[in-house]
Formats: sequence, C-alpha cells, structure tokens
Amino acid sequence: MTYRITSHDDTSDQAALDLVDTGIGDYNDAAEPRLSEVRHLSCIARDDEGNAVGGAVGRTWGDNAELQQLWLPDALRSHGLGRALLIAFEDGARKRGCTFIYLETWSFQARGFYEKCGYRVALELSGYAPGLSKFTMTKRLRSELPQR
Repeated sequence: MTYRITSHDDTSDQAALDLVDTGIGDYNDAAEPRLSEVRHLSCIARDDEGNAVGGAVGRTWGDNAELQQLWLPDALRSHGLGRALLIAFEDGARKRGCTFIYLETWSFQARGFYEKCGYRVALELSGYAPGLSKFTMTKRLRSELPQR
C-alpha cells in the first residue's frame, strides 16, 4: 500500500477532519478517561442593558480547568472587571471540583495580570519571533470558595 499526503488551505474535507478529531478523541479517552468529562465554562460581563462586553471562556475536565480566553475592551480594563471575571471562572471551576487551573498567554498579553492573581509560569516557550514568548501559567485552587 502506498499513501500520498495532500495539503489544504481550507477545511472543506469535513469527513477527513472528523476522522482525525474522532481518532485522537478515542485515543485520549482510552488513555485518560476523565478527558471525556470536558464541559464548557464561561463567565460573561454584561452592561446595564444586558449586552455582553467581555468574558472568560474555557472548560473543565476531571479536577482541571483550562482558561482559554479572557477578554475585555481597552476602556474596561484596569477597573477590576477582569479580576472579577477571573474569580467567577475560578469559582465555577471550583464548584465542579477542580483543584488546578491553567492557561496560556503571550508576552504582549496579560502575564503580569495573571501573576497578580496568583498564577505562576510553569513553562515559557520563546523563539517565535524576537522578543516574543508564550507562557503556560498555573494555579492551585483551594476546594472551598473564598470569603468575599
């Protein structure tokens, strides 16, 4: 049997994409069954009219949480709303039994913000471009919700 490799600039071959996604999903589930417990978690900031103005988006699985995105427009930064979103996301993860949370951020993004919120750099990847690094940051979550 011979095989040829094709390269694509789009995602039009949905059957092939589903094959890869299902294959890796099945392999991962067999190796770590808790991966099949992946659940979406999002916390959305809304203005007085109920319009979404930003949010924290991620997922949980087992006792782990991954913050995939946290974003606010520039005008709403540095007023505590980002911290409030992060705390809400952590509380949601904690309520699901999570004790560990991780995220990725670039050197031009929010490393300092996350460090102020108790996150520590677990991994730094550099070499993308001069002066550009990507950080994986982690934090242990206490099982009880903090008093406010």
